[in-house]
Amino acid sequence: MPSKAAKKSKRDALKRHGTLNPHPNAVTDPLFQTGDFFDRDDLVQVKYEMLGASQSTSSQSLSPLQHSASPALPSIKRKPTFSEMASSGYCPRSEAPARHKLTSEVLDFAMQLRTSDPSLRPLDLAAAIQERFAINVHPRSIERALRRQEKKRR
Repeated sequence: MPSKAAKKSKRDALKRHGTLNPHPNAVTDPLFQTGDFFDRDDLVQVKYEMLGASQSTSSQSLSPLQHSASPALPSIKRKPTFSEMASSGYCPRSEAPARHKLTSEVLDFAMQLRTSDPSLRPLDLAAAIQERFAINVHPRSIERALRRQEKKRR
């Protein structure tokens, strides 16, 4: 059994990453009652186990499973595959999409760099933005933002 300090540290990490289950006491599945490996505070693990149980119970209704997992979890009308689970948002999404990092100041900087040296690639612009503003922006996000700006100017 983990110590209280280790449990608090893990809860803090889960909260920072947006994966802290808001209703851990609603998880009644026996797997999560031991507290050794299965952690009902870990929203991703609860959802993963819920999906795993739904994959192994081909003819059973999922409603008891959903209620034992957490009332905050989305309902499952049809059983998704593991690959669908990964691509459909069973993990919480980032709160700050890259386009919000590209403020008008950052975008103006990138446009000035591109104007002064048209041979600069988005990867080069991303490095310059990282150096100047201390933010990580994916080169593809920069490329799309610059295209949008060019369309606006036309």
